[in-house]
Amino acid sequence: MKVLANDGISQSGIAALEKSGFEVITTTVAQEQLINYINEKNITVLLVRSATTVRKDLIDACPNLKVIGRGGVGMDNIDVEYAKEQGRSVINTPAASSHSVAELVFGHLFGLARFLHNSNRDMPLEGDSNFKGLKKAYAKGTELKGKTLGVFGFGRIGQATAKVAIGVGMKVVAFDPFIEEANLELDFFDGQKLNFNVKTTSKEDVLKQADFLTLHVPAQNDYVIGKPELEIMKDGAILVNAARGGVVDEVALVEALKSGKIARAALDVFEKEPKPEIQLLMNPALSLTPHTGAATNEAQDRIGTELAEQIISILK
Repeated sequence: MKVLANDGISQSGIAALEKSGFEVITTTVAQEQLINYINEKNITVLLVRSATTVRKDLIDACPNLKVIGRGGVGMDNIDVEYAKEQGRSVINTPAASSHSVAELVFGHLFGLARFLHNSNRDMPLEGDSNFKGLKKAYAKGTELKGKTLGVFGFGRIGQATAKVAIGVGMKVVAFDPFIEEANLELDFFDGQKLNFNVKTTSKEDVLKQADFLTLHVPAQNDYVIGKPELEIMKDGAILVNAARGGVVDEVALVEALKSGKIARAALDVFEKEPKPEIQLLMNPALSLTPHTGAATNEAQDRIGTELAEQIISILK
């Protein structure tokens, strides 16, 4: 049986699949050529990430396709329910990348709190000619310890991010319409464990309390953070979106940054990927990454291995 990993798969995943007798193809096939390729090559399993979509037309046109897999959490690029109705198995790896996303969020938070995103741009240009000026410009950083992190979406990634926050010494407040409370277990290097129980609260409470706000929600029809929500937030708060493009109103965010209502923000995802708006790319109040939340070697190994295990379980 053949597996097409159209958006790539880790070597650990390839090895596990090949050991079980699967042929793994890692050729990246253009979306418009995908149906023909799957049928011509008699592909049984299609694995994607965020670049490839699996819609009704592809599902209908590829009768030999038995398993559709998403390397990651979000399944908005797959017509999941329709695929299941047609007898296809649909799998993903909801836990594999949680910690890598949490660490990226905190990479942005630490950077924004101390102006690293600006300093790293300015030092190569002015470090020898304006050292004292830059030192003065970036002398009003803030510590994360003792501050409140608001978390929108308290599933696996939101909880993983909350664990990092607790380790840093932050207070965590969370909103999730489907989760009332969560028990967070922190594991330490010497085998010790600590447990923290976090009860979720209302959206408005989180917005009002958060010094820093991080989003971990699925794709939505409407903005999760728009002008009304930004107005509720603390003056000078910092926002991070490493969830999905389109959950933050980018126009409203730019206005809030311009007015100073929001001090700084970070975006790993954008409404118009892969061509974000130039006003975002050039905004000095924004820390930006190109949708790399799950892009660590460790996360990709976990994703590949977990996908392989599920495929083997289903087909073998």
